[in-house]
Amino acid sequence: MTGAGTGVETVERGPVADLDFTCTDVVADRYAAGPTVVLRMRAEERSGVRVHAVALRCQVRIEPLRRHYNDREAARVVDLFGDRPRWGATMQPLQLAFLAQVLPGFTGGCTFDLALPVSYDVEVAAHKFLAGLEEGEVPLLLLFSGQVFTARVTDRGAGSIAVEPVPWHKEATARLPVAVWREAMDAHFPDQAWLRVSRETHDRLSEYRGRHGMLGWDDVLSRLLEGAPDGPGP
Repeated sequence: MTGAGTGVETVERGPVADLDFTCTDVVADRYAAGPTVVLRMRAEERSGVRVHAVALRCQVRIEPLRRHYNDREAARVVDLFGDRPRWGATMQPLQLAFLAQVLPGFTGGCTFDLALPVSYDVEVAAHKFLAGLEEGEVPLLLLFSGQVFTARVTDRGAGSIAVEPVPWHKEATARLPVAVWREAMDAHFPDQAWLRVSRETHDRLSEYRGRHGMLGWDDVLSRLLEGAPDGPGP
């Protein structure tokens, strides 16, 4: 409240910003420094408030139960979820990424991109899951949080900035085509996959490779898989 002679200004609260988010497209970024998928997003402000900026955070989860699996894919995810009859209990959401983006000021709505890094690190469950898929789409759930910066007006007409949280219930869904994921990976690692081994194993393989005069790791692993004797190189 403002009393006569008090010099205290009250701020007119006005409507609270109400943001909704939608994913309009998912594409591969072939020019990123590492394998990256881009989520094309749109933010809509429903209350008519002028938004000065949004410091947005987004948690990305895979919802594996919301897609179909062929027999080869089912075999590749068995160590994550077990056999098909158990999937109703074992196929829980997988954490894929935590993203952040600052949106500029807008009224009504704006478009923005969320850059989603992907990798061949199959020690991480979400990436192991993606690497095992052949076709179709991957259902994603986007959970939003952060701060919205809006304008407020005092009883003397002066303006101020108000900070409001992005409610935790704000979310959106997206469909990541497996072909787009592979396009992002192939832009950096065409027709390749990665294995993580201990340093000791790497050093032993490296010595084996040098001793036999092999040019690449494929040659090393192929010879070992074929059971060739560890004799002098050609």
